Amino acid sequence: MAEVNGLDAFKARGTQEEAIDMSKKMRVGIIGTGWIAECHVEEYMKMPDVEIVAAADLIPGKAEAFMEKFGLEGVHFYPNDQAMIDAEELDAVSICTYNRQHAPCAIYALKHGVNVMLEKPMCVTLEEAIEICKAEKESGKVLSIGFQPRLDPNMQMIKKIIESGELGQIYYIQTGGGRRKGIPTPFGTTFIEDKTAGLGALGDIGCYSLDMVLNAIGYPKPITVTGYRSDFFGKNPAYFTSQGKPAEYADLFSVDDFAAAFVRLDGGIILDFRIAWAMHLDTPGDTIFMGTKGSLRVPSTECWNGSIGGPMKIYHEVAGESVETEIPMLTPPAEGLFYHKLRSFINAAKSGGKAPVPSSQIIYNQAILDGILKSNAIGREVEIEIPEM
Repeated sequence: MAEVNGLDAFKARGTQEEAIDMSKKMRVGIIGTGWIAECHVEEYMKMPDVEIVAAADLIPGKAEAFMEKFGLEGVHFYPNDQAMIDAEELDAVSICTYNRQHAPCAIYALKHGVNVMLEKPMCVTLEEAIEICKAEKESGKVLSIGFQPRLDPNMQMIKKIIESGELGQIYYIQTGGGRRKGIPTPFGTTFIEDKTAGLGALGDIGCYSLDMVLNAIGYPKPITVTGYRSDFFGKNPAYFTSQGKPAEYADLFSVDDFAAAFVRLDGGIILDFRIAWAMHLDTPGDTIFMGTKGSLRVPSTECWNGSIGGPMKIYHEVAGESVETEIPMLTPPAEGLFYHKLRSFINAAKSGGKAPVPSSQIIYNQAILDGILKSNAIGREVEIEIPEM
């Protein structure tokens, strides 16, 4: 085993952050008050320059009960996002709805001059993503997508290693992950019905896995996708009863609990992808980057959580000998990744700077998810076409 040395080659040079006027209060509205909105509110409450002034939810009384739990007073409540945006002078919104409402909520907010923090996945279809990007360009406002794993220093180390040239030219990537038993139904069936989610494991955790590798290699454009998805676990009543859930959930299940794809990326890179909400395996495999000078193995997690499952290893040659260099795991920021996701968004909205996680990248992520669905539907490879905007 080679000693770990020279790791400074992977460290990015520090950049001085632009000073942010903390005296200026940002008026924020929350769209959708389900469980992910709790994370948004908890972190916004830690920011002295953020004031949560409004909340919207389609279910009567839900937003009121939600804010009461956090002890927030003076918040105005609305039956939908449009009524809230029309009535309030908002600087920003966090969109925390189910997937199929991401696009209409984001487009309406952007067209009304409001900065948007949009939870992942960006939306359900590529066509929706294109319309979101058009609205963003026309508005001139900040739109950032909720991929907080990018702020994990271990994820950033993957990108630094690849950018350092240590692996040479990347030509093949294997990625994915999943859960042995993890179809998400803690709050009902929102995640598992097509009418609300549109995407299953693909949208819940698959988009994270794709972002990990695509961001590391500079987000090349996807050219073609051959995709597959299945629902063997979700359609089995015994799965839900074994989890203490109603057997009827199997009748409502109408998304994917497993998906796989073979993706050709610009630059001649092949992406082999698989993701699961449920499977008999503990993991469908580690993430692997294969390059002309070396390869990198990123251990999978037991339950895909946006980080890595252990120290990474570089497989390369030194003085003609095959060696392995272990990369020590790094400690995430004490404030947490979610806090920094929202803090970086607020900073960009205040300064008019660039979105921390730009739509110009995530539209490629969405194109792959969309391509998997379309390829699965017709049983063959599909070409990805994204218009210039």
